Amino acid sequence: MSCCLFEYCRVQELKAVREFLFQSQQNNNSSADKKGENELAWDDSNWGSWDKPEAKEGVEEDTAAVSAPWLQDCVVSLSPCSDLMVVAKGSKAVFLSARWQTDDGGREGMTLAVSWSGTLSTNEGESVSNVICIPLASQKRSSTGRPDWTCIVVGFSSGYVRFYTESGVLLLAQLLNEDPVLRLKCRTYEIPRHPGVTEQHEELSILYPAALVTIDGFSLFQSLRACRNQVARAAAAGSEVVQPPPLAYKKWGLQDMDAIVDHSSVGIMTLCVFDQMRNASILGGFHASVKGSLPAMSQYITVGGGPYTGFYYAIEGSSQPLLSHVALAVASKLTSALFTAASGWLGWKKQNEEEPIQKQKPKVEPATPLAVRFGLPDSRRHGESICLSPCNTLAGVTDDFGRVMLLDVGRGIAIRMWKGYRDAQLGWVQVSEGRGESSPSAPLPRRHAQFLVIYAPRRGILEVWGTQQGPRVGAFTVGKHCRLLYAGYRLMGVNSVTSQGWQLHTQQVCLFDPATGALRTVTVPFHLALSDKKSERAKDLHLLKRLTTLLKSRELEPDYLESEAQRVLLDIKHPAIKKQALECLLANKNAPVSCLTNITRLLLASLRGKDPEAVDEALLQLCSSQLKLLQLYTDIQQLHSTVETELAGVEEELARVSLILQRYTELTSGSRPSVSFAQDSPDASLPVRGFLSQMECEGEELRVVPGPDADWTQLGSFLFWGCLIGESPLQKVCDTLQETGISPQHLLSLLLSVWLHREKEVLKKPKAVRHLHTLLTALSSMKGAVESSWDMQCVSPWWQQVRSACVQSHSAAAALLAAIVAHRAAKDNITSLAETKFQSEWEAVSLELEQWAVCVRQLEDVLALQTLLCVAPLKGTPGGATPHCSVKALLEGGRGGIADSVAKWVFRQDLAPERLKDMLQRGEAQRTEQPSQPVLREKSQEDLLVSVCQRFPDSLSPDLLFAHCCWEYVVQWNKYPEEGRYLCCAVEHLKLVSSPHIQLGISSMMWNTFIVKRFSAAAFLMEKVGKAPKDRLCRRDVGMGDGATTSFLGSCVALLQILMEVHTNRWMDLCVEEVWGVAEGPASIVELALEQRGIHYPLVQHHCLLATLLHTAMTFNLRVKPLSLFDSKGKSAFFRELVSIQLMPSGDMDPGLVSLRQEFLLRVLTGWVKTQSEAGMAPASTRLDLDSGDETWPSLCLDLGTLLQVNPDVLRRHLVCELYNHGLDPRAEQVMLEVEDKDVLGSQLLVLTGQRLSYSLLHTQTQTKPAMELLARLPPTLCTWLKAMDPSELGCLSVPLSQTSRLVSRLIEILPENHGQYSLALHLLEAVEVLQGED
Repeated sequence: MSCCLFEYCRVQELKAVREFLFQSQQNNNSSADKKGENELAWDDSNWGSWDKPEAKEGVEEDTAAVSAPWLQDCVVSLSPCSDLMVVAKGSKAVFLSARWQTDDGGREGMTLAVSWSGTLSTNEGESVSNVICIPLASQKRSSTGRPDWTCIVVGFSSGYVRFYTESGVLLLAQLLNEDPVLRLKCRTYEIPRHPGVTEQHEELSILYPAALVTIDGFSLFQSLRACRNQVARAAAAGSEVVQPPPLAYKKWGLQDMDAIVDHSSVGIMTLCVFDQMRNASILGGFHASVKGSLPAMSQYITVGGGPYTGFYYAIEGSSQPLLSHVALAVASKLTSALFTAASGWLGWKKQNEEEPIQKQKPKVEPATPLAVRFGLPDSRRHGESICLSPCNTLAGVTDDFGRVMLLDVGRGIAIRMWKGYRDAQLGWVQVSEGRGESSPSAPLPRRHAQFLVIYAPRRGILEVWGTQQGPRVGAFTVGKHCRLLYAGYRLMGVNSVTSQGWQLHTQQVCLFDPATGALRTVTVPFHLALSDKKSERAKDLHLLKRLTTLLKSRELEPDYLESEAQRVLLDIKHPAIKKQALECLLANKNAPVSCLTNITRLLLASLRGKDPEAVDEALLQLCSSQLKLLQLYTDIQQLHSTVETELAGVEEELARVSLILQRYTELTSGSRPSVSFAQDSPDASLPVRGFLSQMECEGEELRVVPGPDADWTQLGSFLFWGCLIGESPLQKVCDTLQETGISPQHLLSLLLSVWLHREKEVLKKPKAVRHLHTLLTALSSMKGAVESSWDMQCVSPWWQQVRSACVQSHSAAAALLAAIVAHRAAKDNITSLAETKFQSEWEAVSLELEQWAVCVRQLEDVLALQTLLCVAPLKGTPGGATPHCSVKALLEGGRGGIADSVAKWVFRQDLAPERLKDMLQRGEAQRTEQPSQPVLREKSQEDLLVSVCQRFPDSLSPDLLFAHCCWEYVVQWNKYPEEGRYLCCAVEHLKLVSSPHIQLGISSMMWNTFIVKRFSAAAFLMEKVGKAPKDRLCRRDVGMGDGATTSFLGSCVALLQILMEVHTNRWMDLCVEEVWGVAEGPASIVELALEQRGIHYPLVQHHCLLATLLHTAMTFNLRVKPLSLFDSKGKSAFFRELVSIQLMPSGDMDPGLVSLRQEFLLRVLTGWVKTQSEAGMAPASTRLDLDSGDETWPSLCLDLGTLLQVNPDVLRRHLVCELYNHGLDPRAEQVMLEVEDKDVLGSQLLVLTGQRLSYSLLHTQTQTKPAMELLARLPPTLCTWLKAMDPSELGCLSVPLSQTSRLVSRLIEILPENHGQYSLALHLLEAVEVLQGED
């Protein structure tokens, strides 16, 4: 609660601002250095490396000269909204606008960054002499009273005053006087504090060495808005800006002062009758007459020399507003000239009217003389600056003697002086009294206090002084090169109507540090303006501050803390501050509970000893309630002793689930280590402040405050953990809690919270279950727990609260143990109630016990499922952290929630579909052999899965599990498209589904949801590029690489084939286990699949054909436009809904399309034969199991040929020729048996044989002599034919002669004797036999 200086903004890019403004100085320094070097040039070869340090030192000196006090040479102005800063020097200026920026810690903060920089001067030789930033209020209804934009007013040494926008656009320029502009100051509208205060009008005042110009704020506001709108329209239309009319102003010639350097416009003031008579007597003598009406005067105060301070009074109406370029002789001429200029500016001027171009210098109007009324004469003292207070009653003045003088503006006298502040900079801070700070008897208007802020740059200190005769209330050590920025005004354009409800926050005083770029403001509490005699509150706040400082001390003796805190609390008088001090003391984490109890008891006794009417009721109630809570904390803390508890009859239930509990404990205890803080640990003791913050006292009863689960667990641990582990007496703790009046329902919630959230510790302590049974029984016997009028055929709210906590908990083991114990306690309770009511030996049957049986069975199932999910996944498998399930989550997840959880586990374990099938089959066999309750015998992964499947025989039936696994894999593939094996696994899981309805529905949903979009993108991409696309194009259009695209298209073929093979013949129903029959939630994947409609088989076959073509082209990297292989009907049928009936191609296809299809299939066969040849030549260790090497490709091409109306015999002949061409003669002979047209095949193979023989005789590198002799003996016709052959077309050149001989023999067998080339074949056979015999 003291005066403070805090940073609220930071200026960015200060180095760039400095370099821009001082660029000419740096250039001059560098040119001077170069000139000196040229003049003093001599031979410096013997000086070694001394030149480098000197040069570096010179650069550092220049840099220091620019960087040290550089801001003192600049003109700086900051908008009162702190959203714009202007820094100018010479003719250059930089505008910095506000931006929000996020730091490394994630916190947002405001910064000022450069938004515009450039040259403002338009006339040669002029420079900026003063700048002011005026925010203009918005006229929109939604933002009334908020700033719309900021106008920058710049005064120049030439006398010009120019107005700019935030982006540096010139709006208006006017020459008001030919002397340099000394100061620009603004006065904006302020809400009158009292009804008698004169309402001040807005005004812009411009000071020249011998003149003062004032411009009315309302007319200036309207002119600037019109200028800005006109400039925007001209920029949008691309036209030139119309010259705006001049501004109306008043110009006073200030007389009777030798030198004027600064001024302040106080505003309009009205004298009282006595002051009017006194002034008339002094000025006019004894016989002076006095007017009946009191004149209104504008007061101006100037500082300078001779006199030191001058007071001027201008009577309103004594001077008419001046308008440059317009004659003032006749009022009609003035009006006509004004409207003529304004009409052309505002768009009213006619087109044929042309404005004369004024080339001469603007005319400067003469000033109206204004004599000084009085002053403060001091011939040796010269004033430097004046700063007016916000309420216009005081003013601070600095002079060249290092003094700061405080003036009373109304009386014109100096009332205070400070010494030792040379070159001081002044500012004011006005603080309003808070609503809660004034006393009830205070008057309705709030009080205001003013503080004078003095920055002494010579001493590097910022001081805050109370006025008028107040002490120094704050002092801060700051830099010696800072600038104190004080605007003294707020928004322009606000009036008494728009200011209603206006609470614009503006910084009054800002300290700008150029070293760090920080903008800091001063905040002063109102109570610092009050004197010690009148402010008990100030003393109380001082005591509160002393107490907080005491509590922050780390090493503190409890006795000293207790004594000091007691003395402070008793000395504080104000009830609100005393309450704040007590809350601060109770919230301290280091204070011991005994100390807090003694202090609170003493304070309560002192309050009760006073007059009841003088005691604050809220403070008394706070002390009483906190003392009761502290006593409860102390009592529970002292109840620590080991006791024996009775055994509960739950051993049979625990033995039944002991194996699964043991397995769950092993899996959860071996989880990955994590980092936690000691204060966040459940074992950490609950501090007093935490206990007090979570408990409330209402009358005589205590109530637990609802809060986060962590806080409830910590409070529950404090109350019950000692009882659960057997370190506290159970009955005493329960009795103590019952006496406090805490609701049994709250205590039950706290007990269940600590039990369910500290599962790992509970599982390590077997006796904790028995203690929990005892606590539940004790709490159930409390008054208000189980109602005595409870009907056993209805559900008890008490036990329903326990069930609700168990079914919502993700701690499966702890929830099951709590349910078993609560089931036993509820059964005992019901039995005792039945004996009391009916007095019979029959066993009571109630709806409550049925609810517990269902709950326990559900929790057992959840524990088995959670144990399975806790099995650690394989490394590198995506899927996130281990999921946690609960009964509520499974019930809200719908009928497919259980299968979905297991499917996610299958994906994380990366189980192969076939392995999962085997595991399910073995589990089914075990269940058939042993149909009793499933028991976990072993600890393997397979046994856990089998155990879960036996507990959920309907929800985890093989078809449902395979369907959910299929969907999980396809969802993961959609997240990671590069993992093509995920989609392959999804298709494999789909194949294992035996139900045709589910298979059909899942396939349709996969196609529509995930496949068809990427499939169509791949088809259109291949159609566009005309070949198998490269990796970059595939990633751009399909969203995966070329390899993944090939795998994706193969999976598309398999999926469409599944769709074609599905035959649905009967409807199926989904079953669910009895205890899980109430599940409600979203429909499962299988339920959605069963709702899917049947498909249109021809359309699916049509898409399967296209998918096969795409997969083939990608596999063998072929050039093809796949969609061009179909006619218009076929193209329009693609990518439609598979359930729709489309117009499909029928009849004979166009021969051109058939030719294209045949060419494509021939290229496919050629590509497959090449891969077979390359695989045969590669070493066995380097062969890859490529999809292109599959043996089914030839048969697939023949099937495609049938669908595409291509002659299959042409494909077989081409395949035979390609196999022979690549030296795969044994395979070619097998395919040759299926060829029908042997004559054409013989002719094709004859050419191939000739190419082989031509290579052997003519094109080998080393021709043998027998080969030459054989060539000479050949018939001329055969020799010529061999020479015409081109062996380069052969895929395999080095073929054994035995294979060629066998090929010729096959040729003679298939060629008829009447064939035209039969004789040629005989000659070839003879030649081959001769060559073979010679080899």
